[in-house]
Amino acid sequence: MKNLLKNILPPILAKLIQKKPKYGFFGNYKTWQEAQADSIGYDSSVILEKVKNSLLKVKNGEVAYERDSVLFGKVEYSWPVLAGLLWTASQKENTLKVLDFGGSLGSSYFQNLNFFKHLKNIRWNIVEQNNFVKCGKEFFEDDNLKFYPSIEDCLFANEIDVLLASSSIQYLEDPYSFLHKIIDSNFEYIIIDRTPFLKNEDRITIQKVNPKIYNAVYPAWLLNENKFIKIIEGRYERIADWESYFGTIKLKGFILKKIK
Repeated sequence: MKNLLKNILPPILAKLIQKKPKYGFFGNYKTWQEAQADSIGYDSSVILEKVKNSLLKVKNGEVAYERDSVLFGKVEYSWPVLAGLLWTASQKENTLKVLDFGGSLGSSYFQNLNFFKHLKNIRWNIVEQNNFVKCGKEFFEDDNLKFYPSIEDCLFANEIDVLLASSSIQYLEDPYSFLHKIIDSNFEYIIIDRTPFLKNEDRITIQKVNPKIYNAVYPAWLLNENKFIKIIEGRYERIADWESYFGTIKLKGFILKKIK
């Protein structure tokens, strides 16, 4: 019936009957603080507990895969990210030293672990919020998986081959300062994934999460892709890039190699 009405009604009326999405990116805020005022933060103890319980099941071999606390019976890989990590390891004598920025309690580590078993050595270092770091150290940390509250703390304790930022940059108050920071830190390789971009503009939004996952609303950026490219130009070579979509929003990923 809805499709029939859309076909016979004038466009302006047909548009009114279309069901608006309940989840995803909404709004166009002037400041980050305005978006924060309409948000429920990622530092919620309820969210942390749900993520912890899900990833413990993955760690203990009870389920195959976790993303955003949701459990899956089969691993869903980001093949470009995995290719970038293994490509990095192949140039580092089959070793891999990762700084996983915003890596939760090890989602990407456990996701790809089966492909790392042939490596001579792996050190996966997660930089996260303090409550996640505390939980990670208590329940997940071992000889290969470590947790730190800042990039500086991680770099003080480790040599790093590649920085991974998967679905994390857009949740920073000042993502461009972060991009300048990681570029100035001279990581040899940078892998970015699941980051929303617009072609010629920035936009501050809120992201509403489906409550079936958990009840949360985050402030989030839709980043200016052209601005991003200008920041890395001359400093990093774009080895590969790819895209996917979250509704109508384009998510992009990049494998970057420092220009020597």
